[in-house]
Amino acid sequence: MFSHALLFDMDGTLTNSDPFHHEAFVEFGKAYGVDIDEPTFLKYVSGQANSLIFKNLFPHVAADSHPRLADEKEALFRRLIVGRLKPIDGLIDLLDWAVERKIGLAVVSNAPRPNVVDMLAQIGVADYFHTMVVGGELERGKPDPLPYLTGLERLGVPADKAIAFEDAPPGLKAAHAAGIVTVGLTTTLDAATVKKNGADIAVPDYRAPELWALIDRVLGN
Repeated sequence: MFSHALLFDMDGTLTNSDPFHHEAFVEFGKAYGVDIDEPTFLKYVSGQANSLIFKNLFPHVAADSHPRLADEKEALFRRLIVGRLKPIDGLIDLLDWAVERKIGLAVVSNAPRPNVVDMLAQIGVADYFHTMVVGGELERGKPDPLPYLTGLERLGVPADKAIAFEDAPPGLKAAHAAGIVTVGLTTTLDAATVKKNGADIAVPDYRAPELWALIDRVLGN
């Protein structure tokens, strides 16, 4: 369908939403006696699927209640982000550039579908994307490469003609394992850490000159 593709994680990659996830988890955790400070958030929450988050942070709550708790936390998150999210600097310019060149665009996220839909709408980019891959709807989510491989399959693009954008270890590892050149956004971690987890380059936003040099090299546009 497309000759080239850009695949984006959602949280921390299209928008810096992690502060709002942390805010939601702090508030939610208090009700269950769990203190979710910043180190705990980075280790057990950022980029992880809810099934693993609640297994690690709420082991004292019956496992069969975890899906309900996750739904409650995500509903709180969606209330917190209303009118507060904005796209990462330079994102809209990159998406416009890709549309002009008929490049396939995908969102590949471990977040629940309602979150992804709401966040895309909040930052005004929903109409840019050709497909949305939700890790929780597949047999395996990130850090397994399956979500990225699924995105490539849906767009009809081989891995060597694509670039992935990520910010957290599970996604960085997933994209790298899928054989995709990977850009690490330093929204939540420093450059050395994102590179250690699989990023080919680390950038603060989508305006970075080294990003555009990479795009020219990989996509040849």
